[in-house]
Amino acid sequence: MKITNAKVFVNGKFETGGIAFSDRIEAIGQAVSDGVDAQGCYLIPGLIDVHTHAALGADASDGDPAGLITMSRYYAAEGVTSWCPTTMTLKEPELTNAMHAIRDFERPSDGAKIAGVHLEGPFLSLKKCGAQNPDNLHVPDVDLFTRLNRASGGRVRLVTVAPEEPNAMEFIREVSKVCTVSIGHTTASYDVASKAYAAGASHATHLFNAMPPLAHREPGVVAAAMDAGATVELITDGLHIHPAVVRLVHRLFGEKLVLISDSLRCAGMPDGDYELGGQPITMKNGKATLTGTDTLAGSSIHLMEGLRRAVRFGVPLEAAILAATRTPAKAIGAADRIGSLEPGMAADFVLLDPDLRVKAVYIDGAAIS
Repeated sequence: MKITNAKVFVNGKFETGGIAFSDRIEAIGQAVSDGVDAQGCYLIPGLIDVHTHAALGADASDGDPAGLITMSRYYAAEGVTSWCPTTMTLKEPELTNAMHAIRDFERPSDGAKIAGVHLEGPFLSLKKCGAQNPDNLHVPDVDLFTRLNRASGGRVRLVTVAPEEPNAMEFIREVSKVCTVSIGHTTASYDVASKAYAAGASHATHLFNAMPPLAHREPGVVAAAMDAGATVELITDGLHIHPAVVRLVHRLFGEKLVLISDSLRCAGMPDGDYELGGQPITMKNGKATLTGTDTLAGSSIHLMEGLRRAVRFGVPLEAAILAATRTPAKAIGAADRIGSLEPGMAADFVLLDPDLRVKAVYIDGAAIS
């Protein structure tokens, strides 16, 4: 199949042309002709959300196959073609159940791919656990990680850890041989975070949130991540991070920036009361907090909306697209398959109108909307 007369996102910029594809991309650019007319729409890689817990009342931690399908369809309809089910801080039996469901997931024809698992917990700091359940925290444990990864069928691609916790450095050295290790939910100083990056960590979970602030004498994880060349996540819903800081992070980190949704059950749902990792949350006017507190629990948006808001906040469109496609693919070791429009890559792409609204989504070359 061919699509022509599009603004195709190739090598970080747009060029007028088209795409020829089956389940994989066969040709790209100005040489492609005689296809379906895209009428000047943007043609970009499918988005990749490496940090998303839930949507439409379903949660990756539930261990519910039907819920995973619901989430998969929700993401795909919004231009997110690959995602990492992100689990909460739970006890091992519950996490194992979730891993089994993800291992056995079969993508529906109109759903997004699971690119791997993100274990956001349970190896976190009590002082910075945020909306994670403190009763379920666990010191960094290579054996526990190995059991969970085995239960997932070897699908864990990202794990968050607080490097100041006991055994954390050994954990980072060993687990970074298996998947990407991210620093997050932490009280770590610049020195401790730098040691963690030297030990093998290479990512930061929702930068600024659930970690010490960037200060001129105590620069913390933010500066350590910059010095180490780590990739860094950012929630661009406008509630977790001020727009000026979104622009700042883009200028500091460039192509190391990764946009995420960090979405919860309330994503795509009306205001009301929900649950997160066994704790009650309330969403009001799109803002989700632990019930009765001002503690943000996560977001209510999908990644395409996060991309639109990042652009509205002043991130150049091309940079925002990279931060939602190629960079997250690199962060989880999947850039040889997804995240870019190149011959041989999976034919996962999205057509957007000038307002960045989804017009069509293709996954493995098949139109799903």
